[in-house]
Amino acid sequence: MSSLVPEMYGSLVFNDKVMRDKLPKDIYKALKKTIDKNTHLEIEVANAVALAMKAWAVENGATHFTHWFQPLTGTTAEKHDSFITPMGNGEVIMDFSGKELIKGEPDASSFPSGGLRATFEARGYTAWDPTSPAFIKDGTLYIPTAFCSYSGEALDKKTPLLRSMEALNKEAVKMIQLLGNTEVESITTTVGPEQEYFLIDKEDFKKRMDLIFTGRTLLGAKPPKGQEMEDHYFGTLKPRVADFMHELDEELWKLGIPAKTKHNEVAPCQHELAPVFDTTNVAVDHNQLTMDVMRKVADKHGYVCLLHEKPFEGINGSGKHNNWSMVTNTGDNLLEPGKTPAENIQFLIFLVAVIKAVDEYADLMRLSVASAGNDHRLGANEAPPAIISIFLGDELTAVIDAIEKDELLAKMQKVKMETGATVLPHFFKDTTDRNRTSPFAFTGNKFEFRSLGSSLSVAGPNIVLNTAVAEALSQFYDELKDVPKADFDKAVHELLKKNIIEHKRVIFNGNGYTDEWVDEAAKRGLYNYKTTPDVLPVFVEDKNIKLFTKHGIFTTSEIDSRYEIQIENYCKVLHIEAKTLADMVAHQFLPALATSTEKLIDTASKKKCISDKISIKAETAVIEKMSEQYETIYELLETLKADTAKAEAMEDSIELAKFYQTTIIDDMDKIRCVADKAEEYIPAEYMPYPTYADMLFYV
Repeated sequence: MSSLVPEMYGSLVFNDKVMRDKLPKDIYKALKKTIDKNTHLEIEVANAVALAMKAWAVENGATHFTHWFQPLTGTTAEKHDSFITPMGNGEVIMDFSGKELIKGEPDASSFPSGGLRATFEARGYTAWDPTSPAFIKDGTLYIPTAFCSYSGEALDKKTPLLRSMEALNKEAVKMIQLLGNTEVESITTTVGPEQEYFLIDKEDFKKRMDLIFTGRTLLGAKPPKGQEMEDHYFGTLKPRVADFMHELDEELWKLGIPAKTKHNEVAPCQHELAPVFDTTNVAVDHNQLTMDVMRKVADKHGYVCLLHEKPFEGINGSGKHNNWSMVTNTGDNLLEPGKTPAENIQFLIFLVAVIKAVDEYADLMRLSVASAGNDHRLGANEAPPAIISIFLGDELTAVIDAIEKDELLAKMQKVKMETGATVLPHFFKDTTDRNRTSPFAFTGNKFEFRSLGSSLSVAGPNIVLNTAVAEALSQFYDELKDVPKADFDKAVHELLKKNIIEHKRVIFNGNGYTDEWVDEAAKRGLYNYKTTPDVLPVFVEDKNIKLFTKHGIFTTSEIDSRYEIQIENYCKVLHIEAKTLADMVAHQFLPALATSTEKLIDTASKKKCISDKISIKAETAVIEKMSEQYETIYELLETLKADTAKAEAMEDSIELAKFYQTTIIDDMDKIRCVADKAEEYIPAEYMPYPTYADMLFYV
């Protein structure tokens, strides 16, 4: 099988190899110029590409095509059209034009717009993104596209992502050429998003209303065993899971997605897939595609793939680690320190630019990972805190300190790893350890943004990161561009020193899970937005509007629209959760509790009928406890219903979000607390849905 992997890889992708084979040389060169240099694509070139793309797709079994885009729902969208064109004589031909390739016109009326367009303004446009290769899935040619309104506003996540990549490229090239590296013509950001997920049995999923409607369990007592034995992490793959992962790898490889690593995660039934890094917009497309393929392959194996950030209370939730770097067209990683990072001025400039960007726009970085689901993870001892900080490690921290203090830095020596067993091979330790509690950690030649939720599109965090770093580089360039050559080295040193002093507060190499760090971060003046409603308003703050509009990432109206959409989405998620919980409690849990109580009362009565001397003290105590719990849950349920009705009548969006975050979540937590304790008294045969033990340990 392994010998077939190279042949299988990318077999369903209209990639560079296929383009070289299928396109005339002049058309191939024109398309490559568009891809590599962001030049305009002429319609004649588009027509030739469309013809070749259609022929290749039909050869591989495709009958339809779709413009595949990423609306502001956080998922993907597609409308399928066939290649057939009627000839008027009862026959058809398979046809596909350049116009159909480069532009589509999906109805935009039912996608979130945040007020950018009225409901009756239905027309929207999709525009081909030639930098992300087309692919075939389920008999359809998928064409990655951007999505905009009739008046040109971005209604998707791809358009601002591409804008942010262009902004960073522009500022980074200016900066690197100023440093004397004139060979560099373009700089792209690269991303490798690691994806965590849960697998549970499909039949269990079907019996859980909360999982069906919300993606997470709203009720459920902890099982006797959870993750405390730490025996699932990197454990042996169960055969059924291994079969799923094997097919998942194959399906992803066919689509040109470089799935590299797979393993069990910490929580039972939790797993992770990690790809090799790719250009950011391609990596974003690939991650959306990965989540889709995960769900479909899971279904074939009798599973449901859960991508919610916290599907099970009391055990770890799922995140997504965004490994980010910058690479030149000459192949150099700008975040590669080299053997002597203290002497690598190019590396230091870009490193300090990232430090400055993260410190000044930590609020936007926190906003970029905010969601109702991710609020359950951030700050818990399973995920980075809501406070955004940077881990640099010992070596780079020493370099930064030396620059600040105008000191020479002694070269850090490699230390041989001593294992105590002579049979084991010798190797050198890294100069710094890894910090899994940091939200933004330097990991050798890239930064790992670890705060993303598992269901999140990685577009948003990378838009913020690209734009913030572009702004830092822009400011660096403005400070250095007019410096005489004789004074340039000194000016660079002073620039680095000044920015290190101003922004070193964001550097923290310790344990981000501790209360002490929360206190220390407050002293440093770092942001600590604990919930989504807390952080949402930063989107429309003046400094952040100025950042996005300066670099052409968003217009003011696009910012306002996304702000409204995020608030609305948060409220909708919690409204659905509240309604689902109320339904489960009223129609499933309370009836089960009542039936259990009745059966126990019946048992006690029968025992008394046999003899008055038989004790029913235990039964009486449990009956009283269950009756008390029933009454408490019922009263709490009525409170939840009343508060949900209040929420439905509220009009101010941010006030509504705060109400959900404080009142509704509190109502739901109170119900769950009592119900989970009551579950311990309900016999298995009366439970209306699978328990945690059923779902987590029988996959």
